[in-house]
Amino acid sequence: MTSSENTKKSNLLGKSLEELRALSVSLGEPAYRGGQLYHAFYAERQFDVAAMANLPAVFRQRLQDTTRVALPRFLRKYPSADGTMRYVLAIDAPDEASANAETTIETVFMPEENRQTICVSTQAGCAVDCGFCLTATLGLIRNISAGEILGQVLVALEDHCAELKPRTNIVLMGQGEPLLNYEAVMAALRILMDPRGMAISAKHVTLSTSGIIPGIERLALEPARPKLAISLNASNDGQRNTIMPINRKYPIDKLLDACRRYPLRTWEHLTFEYVLLGGFNDSPEDARRVARLLANIRVKVNLIPWNPGNLPYKPPDENRIEEFRGILTEKDVPAFVRYSRGQDVMAACGQLALLETNGAQSLAQISL
Repeated sequence: MTSSENTKKSNLLGKSLEELRALSVSLGEPAYRGGQLYHAFYAERQFDVAAMANLPAVFRQRLQDTTRVALPRFLRKYPSADGTMRYVLAIDAPDEASANAETTIETVFMPEENRQTICVSTQAGCAVDCGFCLTATLGLIRNISAGEILGQVLVALEDHCAELKPRTNIVLMGQGEPLLNYEAVMAALRILMDPRGMAISAKHVTLSTSGIIPGIERLALEPARPKLAISLNASNDGQRNTIMPINRKYPIDKLLDACRRYPLRTWEHLTFEYVLLGGFNDSPEDARRVARLLANIRVKVNLIPWNPGNLPYKPPDENRIEEFRGILTEKDVPAFVRYSRGQDVMAACGQLALLETNGAQSLAQISL
């Protein structure tokens, strides 16, 4: 079978329980067969339909003839000295017209003492155009599907299956703006958080947004939703307009108003992410303005020292980082410093995809 013919087949990965039940009925089987498929894919992480002995042979053949289970493919792996594994993954073109083309996305696996965190992409590239982010230089290549979002988690777990810790955290903080690919992102998250699916608690799933207010308002109405993180990165509109053009459409005062109206659960805080750019947004005055902006919101702030990339910014001084954190803490705004993992293997989001796009081979020595 040609690649083009295989691409035409419906991808089972990313389909909900209801969709798999309906598919089973359409192929002449009882609806509960869809539940067996759902359990196999998401609870057992089994993807070879032909090997699913609990399904009738005729059904397995029909599935193979008309569908596929398309997981992202490893193009490169970049292991870090701190245990982080950064992946460049290939996903198929979404339609016949570009059936021979591949799109690359980035995924990161970060092991810790009692858990692992997987950072996934929600778009190939990004259209938000943040000035400090290398992904922005790619532009938006395309939205990715629910199956392609889930597939990043599944292949990362499988690649580390022998050393998994009891808990998995998922952060939607890779390439792309999740709330600009809302339907696919939520379809994937419903399966991730479904006790019958991948069974990852909402407490362990975080969606990070640049501040797409309609998406935030829509997310607030979801019966099952992840934790929410807001990329603030500036203490006033002038600064934010410079580094985050989306602020011109959704300025800070309107964004924070949406955050104040956001229905937090009893155990929940809103997370605000603040990338510290040396000499730009890291002054004591910036810290005091941030504290005033976030007053009366149940928040925590992650301060992220800028990870050097080929962009016109510099990392903040260590003393400046601690002073900024101390000012927020004194103002009763919980603040934590979060350094990027895997810094020895190009930790800035977008760097690896740019290497693939440009055909560079400068990191071949650290590629598996």
